[in-house]
Amino acid sequence: MANFVQTIQNIFKIEELRQRILFTLGILIVVRLGSHITLPGIDVAALTASNQDAASNTLFGLFDLFVGGAFSNAAIFALGIMPYITSSIIFQLAGVVIPEIQKMQKEGEEGRRKINQYTRYGTVLISALQGWGVSIKLAYQQTSGGVHVVPDSGFMFTVTTIFLLAAGTVFMMWLGEQISERGIGNGISLIIFIGIIARLPGSLWQEWLLIQAGSRHWLVELIVIVLFVAIVAAVILVTMGARRIPVQYAKRQVGRKVYGGTTQYIPLRVNTAGVMPIIFAQALMFIPNTVLSFFPESQFIITLARWFNHDSFVYATFYFAMIVFFTYFYTAIIFNPKDIAENMKKQGGFIPGIRPGNHTSEYIDSILTRITLPGSIFLGLVAIMPTFITNIFNVSSGFAHFFGGTSLLIMVGVALDTLQQIESHLLMRHYDGFMKSGKIKGRAGFGGM
Repeated sequence: MANFVQTIQNIFKIEELRQRILFTLGILIVVRLGSHITLPGIDVAALTASNQDAASNTLFGLFDLFVGGAFSNAAIFALGIMPYITSSIIFQLAGVVIPEIQKMQKEGEEGRRKINQYTRYGTVLISALQGWGVSIKLAYQQTSGGVHVVPDSGFMFTVTTIFLLAAGTVFMMWLGEQISERGIGNGISLIIFIGIIARLPGSLWQEWLLIQAGSRHWLVELIVIVLFVAIVAAVILVTMGARRIPVQYAKRQVGRKVYGGTTQYIPLRVNTAGVMPIIFAQALMFIPNTVLSFFPESQFIITLARWFNHDSFVYATFYFAMIVFFTYFYTAIIFNPKDIAENMKKQGGFIPGIRPGNHTSEYIDSILTRITLPGSIFLGLVAIMPTFITNIFNVSSGFAHFFGGTSLLIMVGVALDTLQQIESHLLMRHYDGFMKSGKIKGRAGFGGM
């Protein structure tokens, strides 16, 4: 504890680090303020009443989770940074099937600059399309008493909503880039992180009210908190876990200088795919209830909705299986053993006991396949953990989200990455980091969380 307090004091002794942290906090405050500024032309009272009637177990509920409630608030930041994430994923996947994009990915800094520029253009297009969809949803949204959220849903409301939502997304994208350049941590990831963490105080307050009302025994709550700490520790362990493959570089002489002759390591993470498999699986699992919500209620519709409810056994089984599949799928997309083997061969590197070329590629692929299995199973268990927490301990769904799934993995991944950057600044100034032995290993960017 004393070491932690000393580390906090050291952080604010370094002027550059202090300014970066304060700048980041200021940007995040702006993001949260924008999440509560409602779009023009909306009846706020009707919007609040309709949100109380709406179900959260849909794609809209998933979307609202990432933007910290801005979507349900119909705020100018309602789309959050998700159009940018969607555009980034599209170009990442397109690099596998489109040779032109694949060529740009291999062009180094210049190629990355071009892809980033195309990603921004894609963000504007996607946010405009999503803004159009949000305007239609708001125009038809009403309370159980039949009061419309938008009293006058004409042409001007649609145009204004599309423009403001697209502008809000572009502004948040710019804010994220400012954090990455002038602040601390990955800006895009931190914006998603603050949106998720903003729900935690309210969820904890609801749990406290249940204890005060006598609906929950304090001993049960204590067990829940201990379980939460244990799950977080397990997620950190797997997030940082990696299999290191030794790579030996042969000595070569250029002029009077000798290069190579060193041993380096390729870290193959247990969870190479990060949080993306859960996002893909969750989006697909929410589609049935989202579609069913548009149909009139009948016994058949109610039964189907119950099967795909987030606290059902059927939902958990399909959810787990899809996460295992998407973990292997996304890992195969973002990590290409052939490229690794070719780069090693060009640089004169080899794995001891393994011939360069195809044998090296097959060796890396076999190890990656083996370590991905426990990683995918762990991801699946973490994803369905909120379902068991809700059923066993009767925890509210809002608080249960923090026990697993996208919420927990993003929070842990972003926190580790940010702490790693802070520790790097401390070590450069000859201060002790958060740990006197070893270093905190973070995950850079959204895709690696």
